[in-house]
Amino acid sequence: MCGILGLLMANEDDFVNQLLFDGLTVLQHRGQDSAGIVTSHQNRLNLRKDNGLVKDVFQAHHMSELRGHVGVGHVRYPTAGTSSCAEAQPLYTNYPYGICVAHNGNLTNTTELAPIVREKFQRHINTDSDSELLLNIFAEAMASNTNTNPSSSNSSTEMVDTIFQSIEQVMEKCDGGYAGLYLINGIGLVGFRDPHGIRPIVFGSRTRKSGVPPSTPAKMSQSRGTLDYVMASESVAIDTLGFQLVRDIKAGEAIFVDMNGNCHARQCHRNASLAPCIFEYVYFARPDSIMDGVSVYESRLMMGEKLAQKIMKKHPEHDIDVVIPIPDTSRTSALQAAYILGRPFREGFIKNRYIARTFIMPNQPARKKSVRLKLNTIKSEFAGRNVLLVDDSVVRGTTAREIIEMAREAGARNVYLASAAPAIRYPNIYGIDIPTREELVAYNRDEVAIAKHLGCSWIEFQDCDDLEEAVRSSARPDMPLPAFDTSCFTGKYVTGEKIGNKYFQNLFANRNNSAKEIRKINTESADAGDHQGCESVYNDKSEVEDGKKGCEAI
Repeated sequence: MCGILGLLMANEDDFVNQLLFDGLTVLQHRGQDSAGIVTSHQNRLNLRKDNGLVKDVFQAHHMSELRGHVGVGHVRYPTAGTSSCAEAQPLYTNYPYGICVAHNGNLTNTTELAPIVREKFQRHINTDSDSELLLNIFAEAMASNTNTNPSSSNSSTEMVDTIFQSIEQVMEKCDGGYAGLYLINGIGLVGFRDPHGIRPIVFGSRTRKSGVPPSTPAKMSQSRGTLDYVMASESVAIDTLGFQLVRDIKAGEAIFVDMNGNCHARQCHRNASLAPCIFEYVYFARPDSIMDGVSVYESRLMMGEKLAQKIMKKHPEHDIDVVIPIPDTSRTSALQAAYILGRPFREGFIKNRYIARTFIMPNQPARKKSVRLKLNTIKSEFAGRNVLLVDDSVVRGTTAREIIEMAREAGARNVYLASAAPAIRYPNIYGIDIPTREELVAYNRDEVAIAKHLGCSWIEFQDCDDLEEAVRSSARPDMPLPAFDTSCFTGKYVTGEKIGNKYFQNLFANRNNSAKEIRKINTESADAGDHQGCESVYNDKSEVEDGKKGCEAI
């Protein structure tokens, strides 16, 4: 799971660097492994990326180098490839035009795509990142279509057709869940979404004179100097930057904004069908975001209501004294669950906000070690009480087990656990790091066995049908959601029959904890030996102080 952000300003004298920094900071929850920004100024690309949080990667001297009125940014949470700073995004290829990509999601047919890119297209692949494949497939399509239509270099209409034809070819070749941004140097900004709309991306604008964005795609085309445009993983970034949300990019659609500020939208996949990842609403998205017409906050309230109704049905004589959320994502669901159950809602855990989110941390020992550093109990809320802990989801169970033990140490008589999501029994292959079934606490266990393993008196999971209804009921009436990707709960993958045992065997071989540790050692060794890999491409290596200046023109 990653966060992406793209901006194109109407005024060439306006720089997007500060807006990109601020927007990526708002999207930091979507990835803490690395951050990157690329901008274009007078047809010169300026790039800075490295491992770390946004606030640490970009210092004042970096920001001063990131000139330009158009740019894209990225925060990374690695699921494919490694955590090397060389795989930090945006990624770049020089031909044609100079194209950069910021990508969120996972491609599921990389074993098929990599030989095509290397052998058929004769393009060098420098990393294990599927994002680099996505970049080079688009670049090759652009080169081919430009050669087919040579007038596209001087005809805006031809260039629009060339870009959308290239996106069509990307969608024909690439399977999986993806949303992304291409910055084409001197041409413009392209946002796109996979044919199932698994990963989110939204579109916004602002009018300098009135602040009122166009309300329909038909009104998008405007003369230069009237509209600034933004595309982002979540609407919260659009709100924070002072733009107004126009709409979500549709499943299988692309939006292209050229350097003159003209905006074009086109459906690029004939069989597109919206099925967004439901885990976005459960966990990843910020509660103040709106995705595909759904208020994330409202959906989580409804998750809590549905969960409480199930608890009352299965435990009509329950002795719950207090409802306590496991910070932070579950707070909204826990609040509504307490209301429905008629029990007081209390804060029992205080969170140290300077510790990384444990779910995103790269290996289980690190997750376990950080739990007690991240959370501390308010003992008076536990002492002598029967406590219902509410979490957004239970994945490996490492965090839940530690927290339950902490609750008992604080004096709780009985500890019950409720999950706003169903039991996770299958890997998620579209951009969430749930790599192997064997790592999941619900694998080959029923609720009784899970409760025993975690150390709680009982555990209740949300029913999948109730979860879908909770999200659907929070959607705008004019934006019905026909389906969701619920694969980590049901094992049914929306991209179809291509996901089989061979795919999961390869996934396990590449992403189990032992494989990750080996890659981590190799990555740390490589990065320590040549930190310049974090900077992607340099014109002059002498410009890089100690190999870490990090903001160079491409």
